[in-house]
Amino acid sequence: MFEYMGDRISNAIKNIKGMGKITEENISDAMREIRIALLEADVNYQVVKEFVNDVKEKALNAEVGKSLKPDELFIKIVKDELVNLLGGDYVPLEVNKKPTILMLVGLQGSGKTTTAGKLANYLRKKHNKKVLLVAADIYRPAAIEQLKTIGKELNINVFSEDKKVIDIVSDAINFANENNNDYIIIDTAGRLQIDEELMQELKDIDTLIHPHEKILVIDGSMGQDAINVITGFNEQLDLTGCILTKLDGNTKGGVALSVRHLTNIPIKFVGNSEKMDGLSEFYPERMAERILDMGDILEIVSKVEDVIDEDEAKRQAIKMKKGTFDLEDFLSTLKQIKKLGPLENILKMLPQARKMGLNNVSIDPKDLAHVEAIIQSMTKEERRKPEILKASRKQRIAKGSGRSVEEVNRLLKQFDTMKEMMKKVSSGNFKMPF
Repeated sequence: MFEYMGDRISNAIKNIKGMGKITEENISDAMREIRIALLEADVNYQVVKEFVNDVKEKALNAEVGKSLKPDELFIKIVKDELVNLLGGDYVPLEVNKKPTILMLVGLQGSGKTTTAGKLANYLRKKHNKKVLLVAADIYRPAAIEQLKTIGKELNINVFSEDKKVIDIVSDAINFANENNNDYIIIDTAGRLQIDEELMQELKDIDTLIHPHEKILVIDGSMGQDAINVITGFNEQLDLTGCILTKLDGNTKGGVALSVRHLTNIPIKFVGNSEKMDGLSEFYPERMAERILDMGDILEIVSKVEDVIDEDEAKRQAIKMKKGTFDLEDFLSTLKQIKKLGPLENILKMLPQARKMGLNNVSIDPKDLAHVEAIIQSMTKEERRKPEILKASRKQRIAKGSGRSVEEVNRLLKQFDTMKEMMKKVSSGNFKMPF
């Protein structure tokens, strides 16, 4: 997401490095590169024009102080303008009504039904809410079955009836009140394009129940057409926000830089994987930092907090400091790390990830599974005292895990190296090799 655009912008800024001051001459090439990068990412032309002019004006009028070099000041100006473009402040989802009613709308194929499940999962995990999913897409039986499957997977109730949409929604609210649900998520029908019939149905639901949130789910790879779709829905429904889906992989994501500026509708979430936990709150400043390869440490922390047991982490940190961290602890850590999802997605959020080539790292889940199999084939004593592992034991472990003795030896060597490094870091004796 945004990688190509971010790389182009970062390369443009490099041209200013080492300059004594910011002048129209030395930023002209940089501004041209930034303009091309934004246009190629499908950012709206008018938005690009305003952005480039604003950055240029502020850069030329800025005073370079002692604390910041010209290139650092220019990066700060670009970042600040990106934050403004992305919406400025974080706009949270309404979660304080009882029950809070959220209506999801959008075109067919935007990922609306999957997003309904992701939202339900997010509300339960993050806000401890009891959620009810409502299957209101009566025109596509497959959508109803998909929502039921998602509900079963998440152990979240799905309300469905063989009635008119307006009756289903009304009955769902009564059901939610009777069952003390905190949140109702209504998955409405999508169409291949905006039409009068679709809008009238959505307006009827809006008039009947007055949802606290009316959120448009839109495919983040749509490009320029996305603005027309957002505007079309907003004129009829007065949207409270939107969710951009499919922003994983190589999606250009230019629509994220155009939505708020052109429609004033806040982006509340982005979908960044197909898994049920693949939904992230949209923080403009964090997104700007990711575009500029500054990383997103807060997002990593948020993910870790969701899956890592705090007491277990503290216990292992103490063992690392004492130098008593063993393979039993390593296995426990490995199991928790797997809950974070694909490790390459975490690496991409580290500062300077693209510069270090971490955005192109591919970690085969099978490799982690092989490590886990080797350690699980050891006895508890062997995990706690790997120094007792001699040739005969290694052969038994290799056979039990379906791996080779060479792989067992490699794991033990890597573990020793890691353990030694952790001991040095914990004692404060570790020096960076440069």
